[in-house]
Amino acid sequence: MRSVSRLGRDPAITHWIKLGHDPAYATEIGQLVEGGAVALSDGKRPIANAEIMWRALEYARMFDCAVFNTPQVPELVASGVMHEGYYSTLLGLPGIPSAAENIMVSRDIALAARTNGKLHLNAISTSVSVDLIRRARERGVQVSCDVTPHHLTLTDAELQSFESCYKVNPPLRPQSHIDALIAGLKDGTIEVISSDHQPWAAEKKDREIDLVPFGIVGLETLLPICIQSLIEPEHLTWPQLLSKLTTGPAKLLGIEKGTLADGADADITIIDPNIEWTIDPTQFKSRSRNTPFAGRQVKGRADVVLVNGEVRYQAASV
Repeated sequence: MRSVSRLGRDPAITHWIKLGHDPAYATEIGQLVEGGAVALSDGKRPIANAEIMWRALEYARMFDCAVFNTPQVPELVASGVMHEGYYSTLLGLPGIPSAAENIMVSRDIALAARTNGKLHLNAISTSVSVDLIRRARERGVQVSCDVTPHHLTLTDAELQSFESCYKVNPPLRPQSHIDALIAGLKDGTIEVISSDHQPWAAEKKDREIDLVPFGIVGLETLLPICIQSLIEPEHLTWPQLLSKLTTGPAKLLGIEKGTLADGADADITIIDPNIEWTIDPTQFKSRSRNTPFAGRQVKGRADVVLVNGEVRYQAASV
């Protein structure tokens, strides 16, 4: 498992974890936390072995940090390209069923309940996931989750274009799932919005859709797409949206970030909520251009970004 970020902890002991029977999953969780890890994850790879996940939750609990998992049953994802449903059948593309996510979400919640460990589920995308997490939280299970802007905006119908920029993991779902995700944001079931930033070189994405990798550039479109999907339809207020982009992630990771309180680090983003502009991938700071939002008219932009009080980014004038 990989460490996620920085954490100030001083555990009295260090545990060597041998999870399951695969030495590739042996991880010194105590030393990782002592070295600054704030959470444990295997990135976009699902932790498929239930025993490994169980032991990870048990040991991570000793250090009060969360285990992040991408909730997918690998065998059900396999060679899938898009959401399994009407459009995958229409287009003749291999599908990824909602059950691939729902089963893993259910399993991980059961393990978190059994171990009293902290669980975070990355990029949920189905209505069943939202319901399972909502009910688990009501029972006191320590489970959290995040959602991406593109899963709040785009449906699997976009794949009719066969454009590779719509191939993401988890796959884009029908509108009913988007509605459930938005409801989860509104009632607090989903406390974090993640960009799920996955840049790829042009030649990697300029191939047949079944051959290209999953993922899009997410950082530079995060704010305007959230505004368009959540603020303009009045699903969320500005304070609610900002909490899911700042204090929500900071709370999850146990770090003193995302606040303008006295003494806090001067990490500040200055937003112009009214500016209207067109998303142009050629103007991205990222060297990658794999976005499904090229040419979209949007409103709102991050104009200035300060890190520790120093200006690190300033938008060009429109």
